[in-house]
Amino acid sequence: MFSQERNFTDWQLTGFGDAPAFLFETIGSTHKLMKSMAASGEIAPGTLFVADSQSDGHGRHERTWDSPAGKNLYFNILIPLDNIPASNFAQITQVAALTFAETFNNIQEGDAIASRDCAGAPKITVKWPNDILYGKSKFCGILAEVVYTRWRSPNKSGMTSENAPRPALSMGVGINVNSAPADYAHLNRAVTTLKTIFGHAINREKLLQALIGNLERAIGQFKAFGIRPWVEAWKRMDQFIGARGTIIVNNNCTDQNRDTGEGSVKKTGRIINMNDDGSLLFECDDGTVETVISADLEI
Repeated sequence: MFSQERNFTDWQLTGFGDAPAFLFETIGSTHKLMKSMAASGEIAPGTLFVADSQSDGHGRHERTWDSPAGKNLYFNILIPLDNIPASNFAQITQVAALTFAETFNNIQEGDAIASRDCAGAPKITVKWPNDILYGKSKFCGILAEVVYTRWRSPNKSGMTSENAPRPALSMGVGINVNSAPADYAHLNRAVTTLKTIFGHAINREKLLQALIGNLERAIGQFKAFGIRPWVEAWKRMDQFIGARGTIIVNNNCTDQNRDTGEGSVKKTGRIINMNDDGSLLFECDDGTVETVISADLEI
């Protein structure tokens, strides 16, 4: 994983089920392009988009995601949602975050595996619902939206026919890999990078191959077993249960109004647990206990 990487245009990648991967040296946003092309039936479920740089990268609530060239990973995967109930779509981002965290915690150099269970090794965790942190510094973000794709699949005669609209999840991921924390000083929030965590530059191509392969297997397991195995994994790696935090509901914050919280409902209290369905059990300072299904969590 610490070997020297090839030129970006030479990377060898595939999406889910050997679906194609498209490489963009520069793009506005992989997420916006995938949403548009999926909705118009131009790409198949499982397709992967990867950018070397983005000019309009963003995270939740349109917050800016800085995307310098040649340093990090910015990608979108179009995840098929066949045989997954609509009520469970949101859990897929949690499965992805936990799968990615375990992948990061098993980055290896030769035969020496950097694991969270080894003394002195980095402790990479997931902050509910899907932020990946080292300590309290974020380095990986996930943004997902359901789209209805009209992929025109070939039939037995080789002709193409338009299928009925089918749901798929356009999952965008940004990972600070080989950049430096100083690159993000202007954001005024705790940010780190994998290079800083491990002390070595990471081969982005190999890392992305591992992430996509592990995620595809995890989605198959999720279809078979539901969210519970990942809830148990989260509890094993958790550093937040029992901690105080702030739940931000109906969060309309952007980079411009993030500090004022305009348009948001904030509730402070204590994290009690993560429920079996992936929701958060949260005790507010007024003594009420709430089950939180969708919100931001500040620690």
